[in-house]
Amino acid sequence: MEKDIDIVIYGATGFTGKLCVKYLSQNAKDLNWAIAGRSKTKLSQIAIRFAPQTEILLAAGDDEEALDKITERAKVIISTAGPFHRYGSSLVASCVKNQAHYVDITGETFWIKEMIDKHHDEAAKKGVRIIPSCGYDSLPSDLGVLFASLSLSKPIQRIESFHTGQGGASGGTIETMFSMGDLDLGKQMQDPFLLNPNDSVSEEQKKLSSDRVGIKKNKLIDAWTGRFIMATMNTRVVRRSAALLESRQEGYGVDFTYQEHAFYKKYLNALLVSFGTIFSMLIIITPLRKLVRKWLPKPGEGPSEETMRNGFFDCLFTTEAEDGSKNIFRMHGKGDPGYRVTSKFVCESALTLVHDQDKLPGGKGYGGLLTPASGLGEPLIERLRKAEVFFEGPLD
Repeated sequence: MEKDIDIVIYGATGFTGKLCVKYLSQNAKDLNWAIAGRSKTKLSQIAIRFAPQTEILLAAGDDEEALDKITERAKVIISTAGPFHRYGSSLVASCVKNQAHYVDITGETFWIKEMIDKHHDEAAKKGVRIIPSCGYDSLPSDLGVLFASLSLSKPIQRIESFHTGQGGASGGTIETMFSMGDLDLGKQMQDPFLLNPNDSVSEEQKKLSSDRVGIKKNKLIDAWTGRFIMATMNTRVVRRSAALLESRQEGYGVDFTYQEHAFYKKYLNALLVSFGTIFSMLIIITPLRKLVRKWLPKPGEGPSEETMRNGFFDCLFTTEAEDGSKNIFRMHGKGDPGYRVTSKFVCESALTLVHDQDKLPGGKGYGGLLTPASGLGEPLIERLRKAEVFFEGPLD
């Protein structure tokens, strides 16, 4: 069947899904796109509000026949329907089966690992790009490292990133985090190279890639640094990117290593947030989550318009090249990171797959379970620059 829809937003009635509908209605006027989900009533309400001419497609997350009808027609699927380990597996399988490219906003690395094991080889053979983590999880980390590497044009030994931002939380994100506490994930979540291909990790990389970072003063960026709550997700994606790029002889450097932190102006802030992060993680993995959950936003709820408008994200990247030189790079932008920025990121990722097919990294026939850097690369950086996401450096 010939593909007659450029992009389908699956999960369009969720909080982030609505933002994606609004974004495409403003930035994809030249494309044929549609919205999809389980509820015709809710989808109709979204369409009336943001995109009256948009086609509505119906499919539950486990309805393989209905999902096939969507992916047979779609060139690219944007999925915002989480938790992805509950609602995303059949959709990914359908995309690979029917050769529809796919992007999403998940930070569920254990689920990404499952998708890699099930679908990477077939997607690679078919040239289908399945690219999870195209939201604030984990696009800034992944593209920031790629940008620094491309800017230096020489082998890099190590990159460390440092993150700060301001925004709110939605019920969907909270539901995902709390649902993970009910799963028996074992030791895999502690594996720094969970997403790496087999035999792609050296002893040197294992030695220098611990997730355990303490509070300290970083003189290079003149700030206090500490634990970043998203590091255990983002680092796995960056390390997979490095391995996939290396397999194409486009790697960052031999034995390249990466670590991630948050940064603060004051020691007290670093201390308080670090303790808060540890406390939050303890709640999620213990029965306390059942008591706390009912007081937090429910799925479909999210931060106010004012919170999203006043939010921001800011990422610094320190590089150490193999020749010993050190530099700083920066990626930043306005808007709530988890929602306003995430919807921009994932929509521009999909638009890159539609508009920049001839420029995509790896060439036209390249596919598999990829990452933003390995599957979208420079074309996405250029699109984001035009969308008021700033890439800077090397800084003086």
